[in-house]
Amino acid sequence: MSLKGKTIFMSGGSRGIGLEIAKKCAADGASIAIAAKTAEPHPKLSGTIYTAAQDIEEAGGQALPLICDIREEDTVAQAVEATVEKFGGIDICINNASAISLTPTLNTPMKRYDLMNQVNARGTFLVSQKCLPHLKKASNPHILNIAPPLDMNAKWFKNHVAYTMAKYGMSLCTLGMSEEFRADGIAVNSLWPMTSIDTAAVRNVLGGDSMAKMSRVPQIMADAAYCVFSKTSSELTGQFIIDEFILAENGVEDFSVYNQPGYEGPLAADFFVPSEMLERSKSNVMQHPGYM
Repeated sequence: MSLKGKTIFMSGGSRGIGLEIAKKCAADGASIAIAAKTAEPHPKLSGTIYTAAQDIEEAGGQALPLICDIREEDTVAQAVEATVEKFGGIDICINNASAISLTPTLNTPMKRYDLMNQVNARGTFLVSQKCLPHLKKASNPHILNIAPPLDMNAKWFKNHVAYTMAKYGMSLCTLGMSEEFRADGIAVNSLWPMTSIDTAAVRNVLGGDSMAKMSRVPQIMADAAYCVFSKTSSELTGQFIIDEFILAENGVEDFSVYNQPGYEGPLAADFFVPSEMLERSKSNVMQHPGYM
């Protein structure tokens, strides 16, 4: 199923996983609205909504860069309407924007707590809500949340309660909305990586180059998202999808192509991947000792 002529509304997307998904879809001829805050270059982060738009167009799609803080309801509504005005509708909503702070309770200022919950949980709910009237009119509508499986194991909470609560808020949107929108034919799924992914967050927050080399490149998430969108919305909904598994189900056998060039050592498992899923992986993936 081609994405040619489809319109995607994505929160975030100036860089990293979101941008790779956008470029993958653009290669099919999709139109993508990038709704994010980064309008000016950041000293520590590459990419803006405008460089992302250029990359999307160079990949073969149409782009609409939108300055948008998904914490603000009016701004999100305006961004959605601008997308519909330019492209005629919305077929796919991708909740990619996320805020992270891997801090324990005493070291998490309430300002940071509020940011994570406003961007992750509330932002996912808000963007989905504003896209919903247009998704109901689409022929094969999807909502995809870049969010983890719901594994209510204390090990995922003990090191960073606030972040886990906020991230699982996105997952709870998948759980509830997939059933709520089933009768409307709107698929709602989560997509999460088996391993850590080489993004700015990994390099700046989780351990720099040493962590990055044990991470897969973002293209694996882009290929996995494309697999999701290639399914009919009634065929695949309410699922917490792991990138490696859906790609294997669709014929991918060699996952080394997603490793850092020349790296053959063990890969770092991402947060929130349940033990039983980790055991099913055919790759050399190891759990971080802090989550054993």
